[in-house]
Amino acid sequence: MTIRDDATESSAAAPERAPVEGPWVLPDVSGLVVGVLGGTGPQGKGLAYRLARAGQKVIIGSRAAERAQAAADELGHGVEGADNAECARRSDLVIVAVPWDGHGRTLESLREELAGKLVVDCVNPLGFDKQGAYALKPEEGSAAQQAAALLPHSRVTAAFHHLSAVLLQDPETEEIDTDVMVLGEVRADVEIVQALAGRIPGMRGVFAGRLRNAHQVESLVANLISVNRRYKAHAGLRVTDV
Repeated sequence: MTIRDDATESSAAAPERAPVEGPWVLPDVSGLVVGVLGGTGPQGKGLAYRLARAGQKVIIGSRAAERAQAAADELGHGVEGADNAECARRSDLVIVAVPWDGHGRTLESLREELAGKLVVDCVNPLGFDKQGAYALKPEEGSAAQQAAALLPHSRVTAAFHHLSAVLLQDPETEEIDTDVMVLGEVRADVEIVQALAGRIPGMRGVFAGRLRNAHQVESLVANLISVNRRYKAHAGLRVTDV
């Protein structure tokens, strides 16, 4: 009589699962074209400069193509300038670095051009008064959630909020000593943005949750502004033990 080993048979019949890769196994993003909306402002211009200096193909966008091209010429490193719509169309990944007061209008006007694109929102909704910077809370919860609501056919993530525009634009600064908190709904998209952050020397992208957690990440910039004013610094963030 043959005794059947059900456990062995079941195990043999089950398909092998692919091993789960570690959190620091990130994709190669060196071939992606990166667009920066708001690329003539301090933050956008600094990000464009750092990414292009690291070898990334970068297009900066502005409402006026001539203004974008002038900024691109200033940055060098192969950076191109275009109006916002062309920048969005020609890019694989688009960083949104426009001022908060123009955030909604800009994205709404580019909904078609940004469809199917990976969008990285780095806008910080802030107000300022005599006591300094303070966080604003958009109706949707955060700038990133507003972007997701306005761009239903795009893949929206959030990152690059806590970077010093001064350091980003300083050609004498070789490395930016900071971590970048990356938020999003799809792991593959988050890992692309993490890998992009890692292209900049000294920088590391760290997963920090889903978009519903973007408000506190955006709000923390108000605290960093206070730190920088008190200590005459360009403070960033490091996440320990990861």
